[in-house]
Amino acid sequence: MPAPDFRPLDGGCTCRHVRYRMTTAPLFVHCCHCRWCQRETGSSYALNAMIEADRVQLSHGDVDVVATPTESGKGQKISRCPHCRVAVWSNYAGAGDAVRFVRVGTLDEPDRLPPDIHIFTMSKQPWVAIPPAVPATHEYYDRNAHWPKRSAAGRAAPTLARACRCRSTPSSRPRGTITATGRARSRTGSRRRSTPSRRPSTSRSTRAS
Repeated sequence: MPAPDFRPLDGGCTCRHVRYRMTTAPLFVHCCHCRWCQRETGSSYALNAMIEADRVQLSHGDVDVVATPTESGKGQKISRCPHCRVAVWSNYAGAGDAVRFVRVGTLDEPDRLPPDIHIFTMSKQPWVAIPPAVPATHEYYDRNAHWPKRSAAGRAAPTLARACRCRSTPSSRPRGTITATGRARSRTGSRRRSTPSRRPSTSRSTRAS
């Protein structure tokens, strides 16, 4: 976990249409080895920094919000550059728009946010080596056991707890595919919620103010 005197981190997509800034340290950094994250990223794992949405400033461009299925059955909204389609963050259903899971690889200095924990190691690729000093769990984890005290006790802890429950609850319903693309404007003060559906939703965009 980064130090309390955290220096803001900038990031963005490959074509640089989307630029954003993390103004404070994230609450926790997940390295997820589940099969869903492997498929969505096309790699061996996903590295996400969990942080309150109001601490992530969109400084340039706009994002497309794509409603995407999850193993829990509750879905997530992935924010992508409308041009190069790189995913910069996502929002899970449990916490809605209040919490973002920022893709650490889209930061200009991703090496500053190493994982605080490795999760779903039951489906980890065999060639991935986890450092012995870093916590690792077979599936999800107990937030109270692993979060640092400053994250667990304050900031958006109740909301983030709901996000954790949404992320970790499996579902037996049939698996789906990306089903809707939406946009929402940040100038309106809120982004319209969207859920996976077989029909495209009305599109709006989140733009830098």
